[in-house]
Amino acid sequence: MTALCIIGSGMVSAVGLTAPASCAAIRCAIDNFQETRFIDQGGEWLIAASVPLEQPWRGRIKLLKMAARAIAEALQSTPGVDPEKTPLLLGVAEAERPGRLDGLDRRLLQDIEAELGLRFHPDSTVIARGRVSAAVALLNARTLIYQGGHRHVLVAGVDSFLCGPTLAAFEERERLLTSENSNGFIPGEGAAAVVLAAPVASATPQLACIGLGFGVEKATVEAEDIPLRAEGLTRAVRAALGEAGCGLEQMDYRLTDISGEQYYFKEASLALSRTLRVRKEFFHLWHPADCIGEVGAAIGPAMLAVALAASRKGYGEGPNIFCHLGNDAGERAVALLSYQTVRAA
Repeated sequence: MTALCIIGSGMVSAVGLTAPASCAAIRCAIDNFQETRFIDQGGEWLIAASVPLEQPWRGRIKLLKMAARAIAEALQSTPGVDPEKTPLLLGVAEAERPGRLDGLDRRLLQDIEAELGLRFHPDSTVIARGRVSAAVALLNARTLIYQGGHRHVLVAGVDSFLCGPTLAAFEERERLLTSENSNGFIPGEGAAAVVLAAPVASATPQLACIGLGFGVEKATVEAEDIPLRAEGLTRAVRAALGEAGCGLEQMDYRLTDISGEQYYFKEASLALSRTLRVRKEFFHLWHPADCIGEVGAAIGPAMLAVALAASRKGYGEGPNIFCHLGNDAGERAVALLSYQTVRAA
């Protein structure tokens, strides 16, 4: 196992325009859910979590502004990072997302570079895997650092559900929380970024990703004819634990992308029952989406930023964090984090 350390972060969310502000609000369970100008099928205003930027941008330009702000903050929080030598792995909405902006992948990286006035390493790429984009980026970052010789890798995600076609499609599928449906998510938007590096010997603790695992769930959230057994998430958990060489009981708390739908809570419970072999009195579940809404591809880096803040400020429930993510296509991912000191060999 080749560990990766999260050494800096940036975030733009409905509850804060910086990582410290967003993480503080999430810690205090503060949300910014407000009525939108979209109307649900019951004739009521849809509730959403929008990012209050200085101008009422929408669509691609807002994605660009949010991503650039989060990336700039992550770079500023980590002195010594040279953007030209640092690949940017950018997570965005999956290709099959209803209402997805046309050509989202094609020039977004170049537009972000132009907005920031800098260039990233040519190994930069867009990962269109929705909520699991960050986990895929962690896997790719490991290769870039340990085989490609890069000192740093920047992992970011930006997404928004606040467009008419997307909201209409998810409401039609009974996926949104509306006046007529209590089993749904509150749509949101945002961006987050983290800087990754290899661990270095230091007396100061570092937040390291010590295990990654992936799986595929056939009984997806919209599959009606396949019983849910959480086989994909269970496989991902076991793979991550095997890579880290530990048991799930050694993790102190859970951090997840769950945003309100019963399906994903049920899946998490089933996977836990199949993988936790030692009884734990408490194994609390943290889900930032209850403050920032469903933010799609931005949730992975946002979770890492929350984990970093909780670890550094000492309000986490322990040094070991069990993170899991999953998208609507059935892809599942698990990342095990540990806040620990690294000794010289």
